[in-house]
Order: sequence, then C-alpha cells, then structure tokens
Amino acid sequence: MRKLIVLSFITLDGVMQGPGGPTEDTSGNFTYGGWTVPYFDDFLGKTMLEQMSRPFDLLLGRKTFEIFASYWPHQESPINEATKYVASNTLKKHEWNKSVFLKSNVVDEIKKLKQQDGPELQVHGSGNLIQTLLEHDLVDEFWLKIFPVTLGMGKRLFDKGTLPASYTLVESKSSPCGVIVATFKRAGEVKTGSFA
Repeated sequence: MRKLIVLSFITLDGVMQGPGGPTEDTSGNFTYGGWTVPYFDDFLGKTMLEQMSRPFDLLLGRKTFEIFASYWPHQESPINEATKYVASNTLKKHEWNKSVFLKSNVVDEIKKLKQQDGPELQVHGSGNLIQTLLEHDLVDEFWLKIFPVTLGMGKRLFDKGTLPASYTLVESKSSPCGVIVATFKRAGEVKTGSFA
C-alpha cells in the first residue's frame, strides 16, 4: 500500500495560495504571491532536498502540474524521474515524461493508486485537489512548512471539506528564519473529553 503525503507551505493562518511568486495564483484577487521567498534559506532548501531524495511519485492538480511542467523538465531533479499523476478535467496529455492523467472518478483512481505497490505519493501545491483528498480521508501524512506570517486572505490548506481527524506529530524543527517544519501522521478519530 502506498502512503499519500501532502507537502505544503502554509502561513500561520493556514493560507497555502501563491507561495512561490506574485503571478503563481492570483485567483480571488490574491495579492500576496511569493510570501515564502523572504524566509527561504539553506535550511529549508536542505529540508526539501531530504524530502525529495527518497523514492516518490507525484499526485498533482492541473494548475500545479502546469506550473511544474513549465520549469522542472529543464532542471536536473528527481521530479523528472517520478511518475506524475494528474487530476484534471481539461488536460488529457502532455509531453513531460511519465505524466499520467487520471480518468473518470478521481477519488476512485486515487484509491486504486494507494492500493498499488510503489513509492509514496507526494502532493505539492494542488489546493483544490487537496480539498478532495481531505473530504475523502485519503491523506496519510502532512509535511508542513509553517511560515511566521499571516495573510488574512487566500486559499487555505484545511478548508470547508476537511473531515474531523486526529494526527500525531512525528517530527518538528525550526529554521533560523522561524519556519516550523512539522510532520503529522494520521492517527484516527478525534477524541474529546472534559476538564469538569
């Protein structure tokens, strides 16, 4: 069985939109694109390298796939060797090697992928796809980079479709710039109690 891992850059108020640049995702009149850039240092670069140095395939939404496809094929990166599974209603093929487009019911296709043997499935960006994954309880782990900034607007990692769930903090560390790098593993249902 394959593990599905969401790697996400988020703000303290949970925004994940447009972390890499001003034009990355301006939907909803989002004006803070590139909010990670002032905090990105060697520590975070090394963290990303470690997380992408193990065997993985990618599961991406169409917008993130198109952003990746415009850059990564021209770089030396493990991303080029990974199979890219793409959830899209409009894009059906692409010249980037190892690109596979999920057909029909995306949730069923992802469930089948998870049941197969193979490397972990990493989800980068892909805000709309992540909402579907959360709604159907398909995420096994979150590898979060939590930046010391609030934006008050933008697409959030945990939005309306999020199911109640509990997680275990597996690992955490922080960068010199104050970015918290945390790994959370799915740990069953939410437990409640009372102090009374």
